Order: sequence, then structure tokens, then C-alpha cells
Amino acid sequence: MTVVQTRPAPVAVRRSVPGRIRVISGVTVASLALLFAALAVGSASARDGLRVIGRDAGPQVVATAGLYLALSDMDAQVANVLVMGQAYPEQRRAALAQYAAQRREANRALLKAFELSGDNQAERTTVQSVLDGLGEYERLAGQALLLDERSGHAPGPPPQEVVRTYRQATDLMRLVLLPQAYNLTLESGTIVRATYDEKAVIVPLVRVAVLLAGMLALGCLIWLQVFLARRFRRVFGPALLVATVTTAVALFFGLTVLAQDEAALRTAEAAGFDSVLTLAKARAISNSMQGDQSRYLLDKERADTYEHTFLDKSMSVIYYDAGNLRTYHEAVAKGSKDFLGMLGPEIVGRQGEAVFRAYRDFQNADTAFRELATSGRTDEAVEARLKKVTTAFASYDRALVALADTHQNVFRRAIETGEGALDNLWRLLPYAIGAIGVLVIAGVWPRLKEYR
Repeated sequence: MTVVQTRPAPVAVRRSVPGRIRVISGVTVASLALLFAALAVGSASARDGLRVIGRDAGPQVVATAGLYLALSDMDAQVANVLVMGQAYPEQRRAALAQYAAQRREANRALLKAFELSGDNQAERTTVQSVLDGLGEYERLAGQALLLDERSGHAPGPPPQEVVRTYRQATDLMRLVLLPQAYNLTLESGTIVRATYDEKAVIVPLVRVAVLLAGMLALGCLIWLQVFLARRFRRVFGPALLVATVTTAVALFFGLTVLAQDEAALRTAEAAGFDSVLTLAKARAISNSMQGDQSRYLLDKERADTYEHTFLDKSMSVIYYDAGNLRTYHEAVAKGSKDFLGMLGPEIVGRQGEAVFRAYRDFQNADTAFRELATSGRTDEAVEARLKKVTTAFASYDRALVALADTHQNVFRRAIETGEGALDNLWRLLPYAIGAIGVLVIAGVWPRLKEYR
């Protein structure tokens, strides 16, 4: 009689169940690890972008833009002093004090730019070159000021010896130092834009990766619960249910933070950094423009050159199609709203309109000032330059600063918002990882013990 053995099959089935539980649990843990790895990569990439734009290259751009302003104002103040003669002692002292203050500001900006340059040898070399050139400029400017003081001339063009010395100083400033300072700003600005362009691609891709990894992790958790419920004919375990909910919350929170950081990077770069940099450059160029007004008076041989330079700078700030300065003045006075040039995109809202009104007043003052100069009324032209033109420029400069401060606040808030969201994520993420791990073990371990 043949005996059929039927007992080993259930034993094989029983032995296969713990193995399947371990496999499904392992896949679930791997998918959870993938989710948290994607969150770590995404948050690290976003934090790196915020650091570069908000803490490193971004501040360096502002520092170097401040350097350009300080250097251009130093040269403008020297020109102001030279054209005053001995008739304006109070204004002369104020201009010399402003020169000294801007020299200190230039030194601070150079030191900050050197510190922020890090291991970038090219930027460090440029900073050192500006430092060396600034020393030479101060020597020439000091010599011109000393010769001017000794001459005791009336308001207007100083003696030729003073003019020749100042030409050397202003040529060094305009042709060497200011371009070098501008190159520092361009280099730092390129780093900021390259960083933003990179993160604008990476962060959205990582968000998609986080979403896919999260859906996979949730699917694995549900798969594990369904398998255990069917195999053991029980309702879903509370530990795994809580683990699933915690994973869903972590996924939602992570995606939200990455979205906030993406928006923060976009706001910091477009609505903050770009405008701050544009306004800083416009302010520096405008400051150099009012220096050209004094140079126009003090150097008769180069008067036409300085007039054209003033026009070129004016058109770079706010562009109108004009073949000469008189035509440009007329276009500005009409107040056309078709703004182009550097300030074109910034002249929006009440603050932008205030900037344009102040700019128009400055150009109107320049018109009256040049009419006095060309008619031979030098004393009155100097007085207009030192009073009405200076007052109009100061109002325009304050309007620029106020608008820049608004964008600077937008920039700072965007960086702080992005960094704050990341800090919150990393305060909660380790606890979520630990809690989910404990809950998965708590949900699986009792089932495995039943096979011992």
C-alpha cells in the first residue's frame, strides 16, 4: 500500500511567509530611505543656492557696487573742490569731508570684497590692483588739491598746472579703477545668476524625485499592510497606519518646503537682487554724472568730452533717442512713459515715479546750469552747480536709495523665508525618520514572532 505524504507543504508555506514579510519590509525601508535621501539632496541644493545668493556672492555684488559709487564720488568731490576756488569755504570743507568719507567707504568695500572673494585668485588680484591704483589716485588728487589751494583762484577753471595734475588723477580713476570695480561687480553678479539658473533647474527636478519617492514609499507601506492583513486575517495594524500617515505628512511638508525655497530663490534673484544691483549701478553712474558737471567747468579743453560723457551716462540710466544733450533734456522734460535704459524696468509704482520726477528735476537743473556756463557767466554757473544742481541731485539720490532699500528688504525677506523653511524641515525630519522606523518595526515584529 502506497502512503502519500501531505505534511511538508504547509511547513514550506509557513516558512515562506516570514521571508516575504522580510522582503516587503526591506523594500519598504529602502523606499523610505530613498524618500528621505531625495529630501536631503533637495534641501541641500536649495540651501546652497540661498547661501550663495544671500550670504556670499550676493553681498559681494552689493559691496563692489558700493565700491564703484565710493570711487566715483571721490573723483566728483575733487572736481567740485577744484572748481570752487576760494569763494565757497563751507562747501569746500564739506566736499573734502565727503571725499575722506568715501575714501574710507572704498577701503571698507575693498576689504569686504577681498574677504568674500574666498579662494578666487582672479578677484583677489583685481582687488589688490584697485588698492594699488587707489593709492596712486590719492597721491595725484592730493597734489592737485594742494596746487589749487596755493593758487587761490576765483570760482571756475583752476590754473593749467592744477588741471594737468587732475587730468592724470581722473584718467586713472575713469579708465582704470572704475572699470576694475565694475568688473568685480560683473564677476560676482555672474556667480549669482549662474547659481540661480542651476538651482532653478535642480530644485524642481528634485521636487519631482521627492514626489515619486514618496508615492513609492506610501505604496510599499500600503502593500505591507495589505499583505499582513490578508495573511493573518486581521485588520490593519495601528503602528503601520500611523507610519503611513507620518510618511504622507513628511512628504507633504518636504514638497511644501522645496516649493517655498524655489519661490524664495526666484524672488530673491528677480525681485530683489536684480533690482538692488541695477539701482546700485544706476546710483554710481548718476553720481559720476554730477562729477562730469564739475569737470565740464574746470577743464575747458575737455568740456565737450565731459558733456558727451554726461549724455552717454544719462542715456544709460534712462534712455531717450537723442542726438545731443539739448534734445535729451527736452525729451526728459516731456516726461514720456516709454522708459528704457537701466532704470526703465524699475520705474513702476509710486516709488519708481518719484525716482523719475527727481531725475527730471536734476536734468532740468542741468539745463539751466549749462545755459549759464555757455553764456560766459562762470560765477553763476559755479553757484548753480554747487547749490541748485547739487540739491536736485541729492533729492534724486535719496529717491534711488529709498527704492533700493525696498528691494533690499524683499531680497532679505526672501532669503530668510527660504532658510527658515529649511531649518524647520531639518528640525522635524530626523524625528520623522526615527518615528517611522520604530513604527514599521512595531508593525512587523509581532507578526514575525508568531513564526518562532
